[in-house]
Amino acid sequence: MIDDPARNPGLLKLDLYCKGMQIDESCFIADDGGRPILRTRAGLGSGLELILPDGLWTNVPVTESFTEKSPYTLKKNRGQYEIHRDGAFVAGVELSPQPEWYEWKTTNGRLMRRIGTLQGTYLGVYPARVCEYWLSYPGHLDTDNCKFCSVGLNLGKDDGDEKQVEEVVEVAIAAWRESGVTYVDFNTGHYDGHTFLDILEPYIRRVKEETGVLIGVQTPPHPDLSRYDRLKELGVNRVSFCFEIFDQQRFEEICPGKHREYGLDTYLKAVDYCAQLGMGQSLLDQPWVSNGEIIAGLESPESSIKAIDWITDHGAIPTVCVFRPLLGTDLAETAPPSTEDMVPVFRRLYEACMENDLPIGLAPNINVSLVMLPEEGRYLLDNPDQYRGKEFKLAVKKKLFRAKFMTEQNLLLRKRKASQAASTPS
Repeated sequence: MIDDPARNPGLLKLDLYCKGMQIDESCFIADDGGRPILRTRAGLGSGLELILPDGLWTNVPVTESFTEKSPYTLKKNRGQYEIHRDGAFVAGVELSPQPEWYEWKTTNGRLMRRIGTLQGTYLGVYPARVCEYWLSYPGHLDTDNCKFCSVGLNLGKDDGDEKQVEEVVEVAIAAWRESGVTYVDFNTGHYDGHTFLDILEPYIRRVKEETGVLIGVQTPPHPDLSRYDRLKELGVNRVSFCFEIFDQQRFEEICPGKHREYGLDTYLKAVDYCAQLGMGQSLLDQPWVSNGEIIAGLESPESSIKAIDWITDHGAIPTVCVFRPLLGTDLAETAPPSTEDMVPVFRRLYEACMENDLPIGLAPNINVSLVMLPEEGRYLLDNPDQYRGKEFKLAVKKKLFRAKFMTEQNLLLRKRKASQAASTPS
């Protein structure tokens, strides 16, 4: 492993998550075509979107209080954006470009960026009302939101409230055509009666029909696990369960609503059930992936590694966030984890995925800014060549899958353009 962030883009991405960054007065993000810092319900999107060396996309904390002590500064020098550490040059970077369609309006008159936002290169949509853990009402007198979460703080700032199916479809088509989006992720919180999948299904069906993109769903675990068979039939490609913390006591402390309503074991059963749904599939099938999502830094690194091993041993793929103390949350003044503690976690993320032959990094044009992808953990290996044979097999699968998927995408896009041309008056 190269332990210098100036020579290791993966380590730089991780170090920026842990330390954040300051923005020098020489920078004019909006004027130079960068994306605005949006406080959407996807709370981790509160940072600055950048593209690091090797094409690694990231969302760097810049507004939280811990960033005031960061050794990193973003500067503009002769038209080029650069990251400096303690005054020394580290890397040249690019601003993640703001798409033109962010300022377009839907048929209903709402700005498209209030319906869905790019997180890296995929489209994230939170279509329904706020998670009910944030609400108090008759029968639910106390809020019991997760202590790291900012979902209930951001509604109405940069993210719209409940969104109509047609306007979400309009935004998905714009992102697909204009930004080359290949993946749309739908996210909801908890609702009494476990109605979250009922709410999402109309959005999923229409976006899949219109664009053919890969679809992800991130919700609490539904008590009727057969609902995931139905999601798979609808064309969903990824289901993600955010249990956040593997240590039972910490889970109860940090996620009181999830503990009360579901319990950690219910999340783990859903991860396992959905992983089994994907067993035996071929590259000719619609892909199906089960994710278990954790937040590193809210429990010991050893516990996070245990979570990674449990998830991968059950055939699922871990999604690992770095804890970010978001403004206004219960943990706003809690320090983020150290990079030194996080390196073994993300190293193990890559190792465990390779050891279990999990299909990481197959889909085209999915660059995630909010987390380090499993394949990015390779930057942290002491011996990067130790999985050469498995990496070769994975590269072959990636080439075959991407060729098939992009052929289907291009065909659907041509059909849509032809249909529009035929319906346009001459």
